[in-house]
Amino acid sequence: MFANAYLAGSVLVDAGVTPMAVEPYRDEVEVIVLTHGHYDHTAHVREIAHMCGAEIAIHADDVAALVEESRSLALHFGARPPGIAPDRVLHEGDEVGGFRVLHTPGHTPGSCCLYDGATGDLISGDTVFSDGCFGRYDFPGGSREALTRSLDRLAVLEVRGLYPGHGFPVEEGGSRQVRAAAELIRRL
Repeated sequence: MFANAYLAGSVLVDAGVTPMAVEPYRDEVEVIVLTHGHYDHTAHVREIAHMCGAEIAIHADDVAALVEESRSLALHFGARPPGIAPDRVLHEGDEVGGFRVLHTPGHTPGSCCLYDGATGDLISGDTVFSDGCFGRYDFPGGSREALTRSLDRLAVLEVRGLYPGHGFPVEEGGSRQVRAAAELIRRL
């Protein structure tokens, strides 16, 4: 039901995991970056941020999902959105913990990925998965056209490790998976 979370240096990416899973790393986490505003990625952000003393960051186009039930999909999980304001609003090209923020709308208006150009690692949220698939675009705010453009944009990057919001990460050959997703969305 909940999404993957990644600890990359002092950055925790997504907060769908329980605070107990993060507790051993509480002193390392300085910022929590939410790849988008869906509840399965934000469920425990309030508690984790408090426990770690961390800032919360999300793309500007998904800030409303932290408080609006329809945008957060919280009701699909029998819950309510976190009901908080972020400490930091992200935009295309921002830097967070050595990663560049890439705005990749389509799954949600404010979906974003984190890319490390030096290592080729891409933390992709629900924009693209390691099985060559991509996130749904039929939820409120989703757009097939925007997701197609986002996948095309990611397909030109050199991606070594691909760390998706759901499923298993791959440590090599991430570009292949991204290109497969970009082709797949055109065939549907």
